[in-house]
Amino acid sequence: MSDEYAAYAGGSGTSADRVVAGFHAIDERVNAMREQRLNDPDSMGDKLIKYLIPTCAGLVAGKLFQTLWNKGTARKPGTDAQQQGLLMSLLFAAGSAAFGAVLTQLADRGSKAWVNHRHNRRD
Repeated sequence: MSDEYAAYAGGSGTSADRVVAGFHAIDERVNAMREQRLNDPDSMGDKLIKYLIPTCAGLVAGKLFQTLWNKGTARKPGTDAQQQGLLMSLLFAAGSAAFGAVLTQLADRGSKAWVNHRHNRRD
């Protein structure tokens, strides 16, 4: 541990020493973050794949569930969202969230597996 860090940690020394020690601590954190970024095997394209595929799958799942729900509940003439009531609205919200979460999770796992497969093939 350098003198600046000792002065910062122990409280002794001038305020300039504490400021310099604080800058050194920030510098070390920035260097650690830089090393982590440089050692990350994922490229920008890999990160986009891991983000966009689950996001799009969640959006599609939500629209698909809404379409299926509307077809299933539209058996009576004149039925729309305003006439369904609280219970049906709660069922729709719970079902839509569960369906979207399952498909998003599957898409997330699939996109990560695909990126890992690309990395293994590259190496």
